[in-house]
Amino acid sequence: MNLFLKLPKLLRFLLVFVPVLTLFFVLLRVAFYIAYDDPSSPLGMADLLKSMWIGLRFDLRMVVVMVLPFFFLSPIFNPFRYKFSRYLWLGYFTLVFAVYTFFYVLDFGHYAYLETRLDFTAMRFLENAAISMEMLWESYPVVWISLGMMATIALFAYLTNALFLKIAKEPFVKFGILKGLAFGVGAFLILFVAGYSKFSQYPLRWSDAAFSKHPFATQLTYNPIHYFLDTWKNGRVAYDEDKVRKYYDVVADFLGVQDKNITILNFKREVTPKYPIGEKPNIVIVILESFASYKSSVSGNPLDPSPHFDELAMNGLYFKNYFTPTVGTARSIYCTVTSLPDVELKGTSSRNPLIVDQHSIAQDFKDYEKAYFIGGSASWGNIRGMLNQSMNNLHLYEEEDYDAPRTDVWGISDIDLFREANKALQTMPQPFFSIIQTSGNHRPYTIPDESYGFKIKENITDEEVKKYGFGSVKEYNSFRFMDYSIGHFMELAKKSDYYKNTIFVFWGDHGISGSAGKHVTPGESTSALRLGSYRVPFVIYSPLIKEAKVYDKVVSEVDALPTIASMANISYTATTLGRDMFDKKFDNSRYAFTIKHAPNPMIGLIGEKYYYRTKADGSDAKLFDIYSQTPLKDHASENQELVKKMDALVHGIYETAKYIPYFNKREDAKR
Repeated sequence: MNLFLKLPKLLRFLLVFVPVLTLFFVLLRVAFYIAYDDPSSPLGMADLLKSMWIGLRFDLRMVVVMVLPFFFLSPIFNPFRYKFSRYLWLGYFTLVFAVYTFFYVLDFGHYAYLETRLDFTAMRFLENAAISMEMLWESYPVVWISLGMMATIALFAYLTNALFLKIAKEPFVKFGILKGLAFGVGAFLILFVAGYSKFSQYPLRWSDAAFSKHPFATQLTYNPIHYFLDTWKNGRVAYDEDKVRKYYDVVADFLGVQDKNITILNFKREVTPKYPIGEKPNIVIVILESFASYKSSVSGNPLDPSPHFDELAMNGLYFKNYFTPTVGTARSIYCTVTSLPDVELKGTSSRNPLIVDQHSIAQDFKDYEKAYFIGGSASWGNIRGMLNQSMNNLHLYEEEDYDAPRTDVWGISDIDLFREANKALQTMPQPFFSIIQTSGNHRPYTIPDESYGFKIKENITDEEVKKYGFGSVKEYNSFRFMDYSIGHFMELAKKSDYYKNTIFVFWGDHGISGSAGKHVTPGESTSALRLGSYRVPFVIYSPLIKEAKVYDKVVSEVDALPTIASMANISYTATTLGRDMFDKKFDNSRYAFTIKHAPNPMIGLIGEKYYYRTKADGSDAKLFDIYSQTPLKDHASENQELVKKMDALVHGIYETAKYIPYFNKREDAKR
């Protein structure tokens, strides 16, 4: 008896069924490539092979999903013993295969029509089902396609039934409990690995398909069922074009759009820098985890938890009224890259496959090498796809690319991340554009054994640190360690060749709502307004800066890349909501948009003195004086003109931020 016949009949069936069905889907992928590859812009061999490899893994996952119920229930409903059970499973497999086949047929037709894979937005065709069906009938050989589908499904059912019968006739092998259990556990682990498809912290995700700048590579990699479900889960289109038009003039004037066009809703601006401090300097952006302003030394926090950052602020350009639109690191990275607040309510925008391909001002750094450093995995938050698609020729450094050991769930420690980044930057051709994303100042607040001289402060109590915004001594020391890591990084950078022609930019990905203490404004000291969640320090430090300065003007995270491009003397195409912080023409209308995500989100606008906040549906609107000793008092009634102005702008930004991502494709911005 050969080895195959010594296995349980269930495993024999799966060992044939799973590979053969996966191969069938791979052949469909090959057919897709043959049908739709553009000869005028062919897919390179490296991209083709990688697309097929990742695509195969998506296909295998869908087959694993199909067989999981069979794997768990077939010992009860055994198709090799009972005819009824065989018919039951044959019906199940045939039904699922029919659904899969239907998706593939729709996907092929959808791509032929729109040159994009089938996604959740195709559900719009059901709104005019009669017209859509008539269009299909007139455009495609529906009868022949239907006959082909039925023949394919019938052949599948015939072959699956034949496989059931063949294995049923094969010898039955009796197993003891332990041996049977071992086979079962082993088989489950194999299926789990096949479905997970990665030996890493995060499973295979749709963002892994977005590895290439060639648009067809991504399209070829997707599995149609998997992609449709991803877009259904994360990508429900929610913009209202009529509302965008309603507020178009308000938003266009706020952005300084010269070529206003309400018909096509044009927000594009061609910007020439006015305030450069260097000619093609290197850029190092450092995004600091949970770096709330009120917790830092620059806010006057008596605990002095960030002296190294404070030194950079006092010797650079410090914006003390810089706000992120919301809380959440993935949302912050999206905002940084796109200059748009993340207003997606179902998940985060980085998880939405429909808007992964965004124009970013980073693309206007044309002659720059680009690098992104993260201590863990870029599969977290699905930011991999967004980064690869929105920044050309990006070198993405992740946990497995470093020599440093893993510290905790977030990967290597912040100080090791800075050391690894500095090492890589020293070997990169100049000029370069780089982003370093820290994550250590986050639960579980791990401080590594190798901390390069950092000393944990132990002679302090939880009661003392809670007075000034920290939840515990452990969090306080984690914040201090992040600051120490910044200082360590700058010491290393100053010894490098790249330092003298580099602009370093630091800000927090978001703050943390809490009781901030008496050292900050009354509006920020109360957690009810959540200003502590949004206000973070923003510091530009460089040997190229001639004079240190502190700015009081209100600015937003959406303004970061426009400002950095201006300082680097980079002309850029602005298509979203960011504005140069240094451009004086905007100084009479400086506001920062905020959003607290909920089914009816709370949106807001922070100005020089007032914070206007309202529900997205217009209810619960209030105007708060940030600096008043009674910050929760509503001042709307005595400031009706200001309320009217801020209400129009906050709703305009909100509606526009929902709309732009679907019309801000990388290629569209070049037109």
